[in-house]
Amino acid sequence: MTETFREFKTTVGGREVIVETGKYAEQTNGSCVIRCGETAVMVNVTMAASPRDGMDYFPLGVDFEEKMYSIGKIPGGFKKREGRASDKAILTSRLIDRPIRPLFPKGLFNDVIVIATALSVEPDVQPEPLAMLGSSIAISISDIPFAGPTGSVVVGMVDGEYVINPDEAQRAKSVLTLNLAGTKDAIMMVEAGANEISDDEMVGAILFGHEEIKKLCAFQEEIVKEIGKPKKEMELYHVPEEIDAAVREYADKMLDEALDTFDRHERQEGQDRVEKDCLEHFAEIFPDKAREIKDALYYMTKEKVRAKITNTGIRPDGRKLDEVRKIWCEAGVLPRVHGSGVFTRGMTQVLSTCTLGMISEAQKLEGLDGETTKRYMHQYNMPGYASGEAKPLRSPGRREIGHGALAERALEPVIPSEDEFPYAIRIVSEVMSSNGSTSQGSVCGSTLALMDAGVPIKAPVAGIAMGLIKDTETGKVSILSDIQGLEDFLGDMDFKVAGTEKGITAIQMDIKIKGIDEQILRKAIAQANVGRQYILGKMLEVIDKPRAELSKYAPRIISFYIDPEKIGDVVGKQGKVINKIIEETGVKIDIEDDGRVNIACVGDGSQAERAKAIIMSIAKDPEVGDMFISEVVRILPKVGAFCELAPGKDGLIHISKMSEKRINNVEEVLHIGDKVKVEIIKIGEKGIDLKLLEIIND
Repeated sequence: MTETFREFKTTVGGREVIVETGKYAEQTNGSCVIRCGETAVMVNVTMAASPRDGMDYFPLGVDFEEKMYSIGKIPGGFKKREGRASDKAILTSRLIDRPIRPLFPKGLFNDVIVIATALSVEPDVQPEPLAMLGSSIAISISDIPFAGPTGSVVVGMVDGEYVINPDEAQRAKSVLTLNLAGTKDAIMMVEAGANEISDDEMVGAILFGHEEIKKLCAFQEEIVKEIGKPKKEMELYHVPEEIDAAVREYADKMLDEALDTFDRHERQEGQDRVEKDCLEHFAEIFPDKAREIKDALYYMTKEKVRAKITNTGIRPDGRKLDEVRKIWCEAGVLPRVHGSGVFTRGMTQVLSTCTLGMISEAQKLEGLDGETTKRYMHQYNMPGYASGEAKPLRSPGRREIGHGALAERALEPVIPSEDEFPYAIRIVSEVMSSNGSTSQGSVCGSTLALMDAGVPIKAPVAGIAMGLIKDTETGKVSILSDIQGLEDFLGDMDFKVAGTEKGITAIQMDIKIKGIDEQILRKAIAQANVGRQYILGKMLEVIDKPRAELSKYAPRIISFYIDPEKIGDVVGKQGKVINKIIEETGVKIDIEDDGRVNIACVGDGSQAERAKAIIMSIAKDPEVGDMFISEVVRILPKVGAFCELAPGKDGLIHISKMSEKRINNVEEVLHIGDKVKVEIIKIGEKGIDLKLLEIIND
């Protein structure tokens, strides 16, 4: 044990949390292991000694590592080692990143890397909130400048009561999963999925969680007092005063004229002209200072746009603070896909498609939660052309995965259960034009696609992104509905709210300043509700309920149960029985361990019904009086005809049961291959006796 080892204890949500420092990873700037129950997470933070050449932004890197050994499992695949991070690990990395990023000093361009590793995980204690808390502790006790600490918790809502860091049983019953982070003074980050809860319930959950966060921040402050390293004196980048003053004096009126238009393209062209003019004018006065000149112009632009919003209530495109951009929608735009919808709001446009498939096509996931499946999948893509950029296609990045997960979380509460709708559902949102809140555009477009596909969703869902401009000198706050790209870029908050007419299904909030208080939170959620209902109304003008019929190209799936002990009979040796059914009917068949059978076919569903009849004939023990449509498979001319009631199960029509008249030879009436309707008249030790009711050959 090292001499620097220290241990600190607190209680979070009724459970003891232990923080260990000074024992492992001594070459880092800051390190800790945080434990709760049998879950342990190690967090390490390092900072480069100096910025990389040419670096002009803060390169913060955050990774959450899911180690399969933490749950006592060997990874799948050929290499038997962890590969690319799972979507859940990427989303957790984003959760860690978002509350801490605004608290590093402006002008810090040194690389800072935060790595959280799940070392041991028990089902009742999730590692993600511990990783978020541990990241703040590791940075706070390090020598890296940081305006924390932050606290992080998960809030659930079980039987009307809020719960901090719910256990596995509570998570299964909870109507809310709220990831929350903040400082002792304000809320920094909100990420939530909910089952149509009210605005007041959501605000209550956030405030409830913040009380626990305040305690965690106080706990960390005591740790910092005891073992925290002195913060480094950093040389932070800033625009030299003489350059800033000169650019402001020269470009002030020109920039006012460039910004005095509600047309986005004219405004950008004007800003480009001002920038070019300034660079040419100051080329000899401030040689090799193009970056500083551009930055001075950026800060001027930010101040002017924000001041206009704050002082006049007029936004860059001329809208009022609570005004939503023009909306138009379409449904059923792609004839061969199962469902499609286009949602357009201003210059933001998203095409969403819905594809239906067998439950066996659900996504299989391997992670710290064990092996699970996901039958509702929502994926988001944004190519370069959506923002007018000429850049090649790449695989989805963290932003795309995050936006897809947010839209998926927003719609998941309204997706019908597997018993109600036995399909796997894949939504893909293709962003065709981007100027603010494409994630919420994908929520709206996907609602249209689901209804166009005939998915019986419980209620339509719409989403809106809210913004914030806060004047630090006067304290005046302007909350903006339906923010566009410039307002997101120059503003202080990106607050996305999705939900039905009844309540909220998802929230995501990112803050660029040092948090927001209860008053701002309540106002933003209330204003978002008004905007969301307006958007929902526009969507319902195009399609107001799920279509009564599925697309003719979508599979028809029927679902029923058989005795699990009969599964082997239906499948047959080496799959011969079930493969024969599939070959004869052209359907797809899935059989689950609990006896659930899903049969899919394209068309009117008649082949699926035929396959069901065959399966039921195998799985159901025959009874006297049962009737079958069967085929003659063998004849004993003087005795009778054998008919196949089910694969591997025959019955005999005795020659005396074929006609009211006397028959000397079976072939006077029946031949091999004949289709007949028969009735079971006796079941005995020697087999099943049948009576011929009808010959039904065409």
